[in-house]
Amino acid sequence: MIFDIIKKRRSVFPAQYNDKPISRENIEKVLEAANFAPTHKKTEPWRFRVLQGETKEKLGLFLSLKYMETDPKPKQFKVEKLIQNPKKAAAVIAICMQRDPLESLPEWEEVAATAMAVQNMWLCCTEMGIGSYWSSPGLIKYMDDFFELNSGEVCLGFFYMGYYDEEIPEVIKRPWQEKVTWM
Repeated sequence: MIFDIIKKRRSVFPAQYNDKPISRENIEKVLEAANFAPTHKKTEPWRFRVLQGETKEKLGLFLSLKYMETDPKPKQFKVEKLIQNPKKAAAVIAICMQRDPLESLPEWEEVAATAMAVQNMWLCCTEMGIGSYWSSPGLIKYMDDFFELNSGEVCLGFFYMGYYDEEIPEVIKRPWQEKVTWM
């Protein structure tokens, strides 16, 4: 049942991934799930770029060099993490949002629709036993130096994917009742 999958969804980080590849068919299934996200005025703003193989390594190198270039006091552990995370993932999907050229709705609605598409991806990965994680480093503002982004398109982060071996612990959330006011 979907409720059980929602409760089971977790961030599974690249350090937890094993070396098992993800088939193109499974990546396509995850992307198809994304495409069924709700979208106001049917703008369907989500755009994805799938990185595998050498392209993942190029991404890690780009991010680490951009970090060293832009941070006045770069930390070596962060440089290494930026290089290694894409290598550890079976696939990295760049999460992008294409702004409606007519600006027929507020930008936040298109960002929200893209986030819903990513949630669909995450739930699909959970069902398929694929670990995933949405990373939004500050460096995403430089992604137009790495990808050819269209006019009005912006990168919102990276969706790391990989199989994992360890048990993912259950997360304890505060009761939903603490976050709801009945009127």
